[in-house]
Amino acid sequence: MEPLVVVVALIGIALLFDYINGFHDAANSIATVVSTRVLSPGKAVIWAAFFNFVAAFAFGTAVASTVGKGMIDISLVTFGVIFAGLCGAIALDLITWWLGLPTSSSHALIGGYAGAAVTKAGLVAVTGCPGCVRGWTKTLSFIVISPMIGLLAGLTLMVAIYWICRRMTPARVDRWFRRLQLLSAALFSLNHGANDAQKTMGIITTVL
Repeated sequence: MEPLVVVVALIGIALLFDYINGFHDAANSIATVVSTRVLSPGKAVIWAAFFNFVAAFAFGTAVASTVGKGMIDISLVTFGVIFAGLCGAIALDLITWWLGLPTSSSHALIGGYAGAAVTKAGLVAVTGCPGCVRGWTKTLSFIVISPMIGLLAGLTLMVAIYWICRRMTPARVDRWFRRLQLLSAALFSLNHGANDAQKTMGIITTVL
């Protein structure tokens, strides 16, 4: 098969993964604004898509660089490794979506990519370069740390909101927080675009 055809096919599969990631993960950012009828589903999707798209321009592409060069020894990566990694991630995403399980597409992609590389070359694919070891150390650490940060930040913010709104009427609180949900959905989408969406960019960079 011509190399150009393989490259185009792999980019297509990577974009398919990104599409699946969109209805698997990105829906989290619009769940509240849709359920509370602040926005219709169609407008909420457009709202989320816009902020996901502009995130790469606002926050840079550090995550894409880590996935592209900082997880696997790039000299051992072949088109077959990338194809197998993407297919593994797509399969897990579709299975968990079908079962309604809240799993991470990011972990699916990184796990599939690493698993395919280890199958081809052994653990040296991960441990063979110092930069990869650092990349894995940071990634695995924040799998544990990031939920704790979210828990503490959510707890702190909720206590502050209760204290600030303790003398307000429910109608006034509802009116303000319906507007603020637009802001929270936009920020969630920005963060998703700056983090999750860039992982596919890293894979495409590796292909190219």
